[in-house]
Amino acid sequence: MDDTTTDLLDRGRNRIEWIRSRMPLLAAVRAEFAGSQPFAGHRIGMSLHLEPKTAVLLEALAAGGAEIVATGNHGSTQDDTVAVLRDQGMTVFGRRDDSIDEHHANVARVLDAAPTMLLDNGGDLAAGVIARGAAAGILGGTEETTSGGDRLRSELAGRVPFPVFVINDSLLKAIGENRHAVGQSVVESFMRITNLMIPGRRFLVAGYGWCGSGVARYLRALGGKVAVVEVDELKAFEAALDGFRVGGMHDLAGWADVVITATGRPGIVGDDVVALLGDGAILANCGHFPWEIDVAALKAGAVAVRELDEAIERIDLPGGRHVILLANGRMVNLAGREPKGNSLESMDLGFLLQALSLERVATGAASLAPGAQPVPDDIDRLIARRMLAVMGAER
Repeated sequence: MDDTTTDLLDRGRNRIEWIRSRMPLLAAVRAEFAGSQPFAGHRIGMSLHLEPKTAVLLEALAAGGAEIVATGNHGSTQDDTVAVLRDQGMTVFGRRDDSIDEHHANVARVLDAAPTMLLDNGGDLAAGVIARGAAAGILGGTEETTSGGDRLRSELAGRVPFPVFVINDSLLKAIGENRHAVGQSVVESFMRITNLMIPGRRFLVAGYGWCGSGVARYLRALGGKVAVVEVDELKAFEAALDGFRVGGMHDLAGWADVVITATGRPGIVGDDVVALLGDGAILANCGHFPWEIDVAALKAGAVAVRELDEAIERIDLPGGRHVILLANGRMVNLAGREPKGNSLESMDLGFLLQALSLERVATGAASLAPGAQPVPDDIDRLIARRMLAVMGAER
């Protein structure tokens, strides 16, 4: 073992030890799984952000008898976490600086291992299984994100013959993780990456779902001036009643100092929007896929592209204007500098949803309908009770 690997292991172990000590829900279920062994004989294939909180989830699944074969999502893998998981005997592919092609190859390697269950984030594994015609070997799985749930219900609709619990359909996750944790972590990441203040700055948040509404609320709580673009009339109505300025992207882009996308949809900020931005406007994305800001078109039309700092690029445009791009359009709270992601408490809750949903698949797949479906209500309510107890909310 060389010095670099030793340093990574030491750093990873120390970080995971701290995080593990603050995730009591996963600690309890890990002890339960060690006794019940719900995943004995199963190989869980995973594509999910590889960072210390995820490591604590994987430790719980492994304690329940699972063999783990995993990769991360593009741009968010943390190498010290990978080193620790490999040292624990798990098969883990990928590193932080993987190209998008290398990431796709890592997903393929997970599928080559013939998993019997999937822990997916963005639908890449499910889509790969269907494309390979290998669905017969899959008992079922989970999908973490809105983006992945959308793929299962559109691109893959009617083609997934096994049950998939969409974790993001959970109201518990929507409140605890998406609104509050994503809201907090995106704003915190913006401040850490740019070292800019929030008060008085004009922010345009594209999308007023659970994540976008959380971002907007946390920005306003810190003194930001916040406007919202939302194509769904009911969500736009909610944003207006919540006190935000609401309008169209073309109406508000020129007003904004900072544009943050949170829609899950491609092409939200394209050439037409960039043409309206003021000189020095900042672009950031918190959606799962790096497609909400059309980075390829933005850079193709640039006079020059310069890296000013880790996760900060200056894009010089024709006519003398420039814009700033954060984290190359990837998830700013996970792909940016010193990524921390969502709060420990929110991921303790969210990953317990993952663990118990996978347990339900392992023990009761025959009774479940195929395709995308919400987390069972009894799991949501059980976790809510456990979280309230941990918070001391009954006192």
